[in-house]
Amino acid sequence: MAHVRWWHPDPYDRPMTSGVLTQASEPETPAPAPVQPVRAVADIVRRRLAPAPKGGLSFWLVAALITGIGLLLRLVNLAHPKDVIFDEVYYANEAQDLLQRGVEWNPEDNTPQYVVHPPLGKWMIGLGEQLFGYNSFGWRISAVTVGAISILLIVIAAYKLFRSTILAGLAGLLMSLDGMHFVLSRVALLDIFLMFWIVVAFFFLVLDREQRRARWLRLLENGLEPNRPGARPRLGFPWYRLLSAISLGLACGVKWSGIYYVAIFAVAMVAFDMSARRSAGYKHWVREGILSDGFAWFVATFAIAVVVYINCWWGWFLSDGGYFRHWYAESNGLAHDRWFDPLVNLWHYHHEAYNFHVTLETKHQYQSWPWQWLLLGRPVAFYWEQSGTCGAPSCAAEILLLGTPLLWWSFLPALIALGWLAIARRDGRAWLIMAGALTGIVPWFNEMPEHRTMFYFYCLPSEPFLVLAVVYVLGAILGPARKLRPNSDQRLIGSIIVGSYVVLVAACFAYFYPIYAGVDIPYTSWFARMWLGSRWV
Repeated sequence: MAHVRWWHPDPYDRPMTSGVLTQASEPETPAPAPVQPVRAVADIVRRRLAPAPKGGLSFWLVAALITGIGLLLRLVNLAHPKDVIFDEVYYANEAQDLLQRGVEWNPEDNTPQYVVHPPLGKWMIGLGEQLFGYNSFGWRISAVTVGAISILLIVIAAYKLFRSTILAGLAGLLMSLDGMHFVLSRVALLDIFLMFWIVVAFFFLVLDREQRRARWLRLLENGLEPNRPGARPRLGFPWYRLLSAISLGLACGVKWSGIYYVAIFAVAMVAFDMSARRSAGYKHWVREGILSDGFAWFVATFAIAVVVYINCWWGWFLSDGGYFRHWYAESNGLAHDRWFDPLVNLWHYHHEAYNFHVTLETKHQYQSWPWQWLLLGRPVAFYWEQSGTCGAPSCAAEILLLGTPLLWWSFLPALIALGWLAIARRDGRAWLIMAGALTGIVPWFNEMPEHRTMFYFYCLPSEPFLVLAVVYVLGAILGPARKLRPNSDQRLIGSIIVGSYVVLVAACFAYFYPIYAGVDIPYTSWFARMWLGSRWV
């Protein structure tokens, strides 16, 4: 029986073939290459290692539709309000400084400005200002762009993980209808860019997992015996893994909290290598997964991220007037920097910025603690105006950073259910989603001394993974159709539950939309949306 290969040709482990030459008197016609025998692989091993099927036309239509909905929602009336709101007063101006000088600058006294966040996010904001001018649309359009792209990447990653167009579409739709993601996609703050690069890193990590497992399956089909002494599988260079590490470095180039994801994704790479070897039949899969290239890539991920992060400061390196740019020479009376002083000065800059962060004591009316974030205990008001004309005696227009309540209040039970399913099913995908969700929240509990000021938007990097946790549980409720008996009602009941949940989330987003987008509404309508009273005011 002819064997039809489902994989794509792989240059790293393609079997060698040879041709046969005919006599010189005859036309040279190469003999057909011998067919490489395909070794029988157990179905359970094939299911564990086989990649997701290619997304067909229906999948890409769903992905385009969901991304388009998210983009359109975020573009409507983007320029409102026309002035800077909340921390745009810092980042929109600093982005303009980077475009003009390469470093942040104080125009009042014509001196370099001391800032405590890396420059990449501001460079990304500045790109919009360069293209559309220094105005509210210009400094917000980059946030809209990366917000929409993050939705598309989550749709594709969800398809690779769940192998379901329905679940992939649900993941993108829930992100599109999340108030927190929506608001931060429409303002010039750094957090949306931090989340974006973490999502990009996750996307490449998922592709790396799939590619490496597919190569293991190819090797097994070509006759690899994992436990044979001297067997050295050639898996090829993991380009997706490299791209993931680069993306993690770029995340740190926006905010330092990206380092948490560098650590957790580096661990995930080692876990993927061990899991793939276990599925391939290795007896000592833990040892082999660590000693082969797992540990090497664990170290390399950090090294690559550091190199990429340092390069994010290229404007500071090329400048002559950046803050602390000549700190060592000026402190020691030297006429010029030594050749390695730029790195010394950058290290000093980071030391001072770190001290600022850990000793931040300024109280803020919208500060909150990590345990409040999933409960929506203290959202952040970005904009407030009562002078509008809404047709009522008293009007209100607010931009409130608040996750869609029904969606966010389902995150905690979803995480509990996800943990149970991860244990019961021994599913690495569930553990990966759990790790991504907790990494954006749990480390902040260590920053909870009384003096540390924190805000709800610090947990934005967790939001895509929290959405995936909900989708994973919805998938469990929906159930795999192929395993149901023909006359079973489980699929129908699951579809009703899932459909009802999505409709309620969409309705909740629509209800809160006026206070996400700063729409003028009667004061009584605004107050009716303050479900938790003074905690949301």
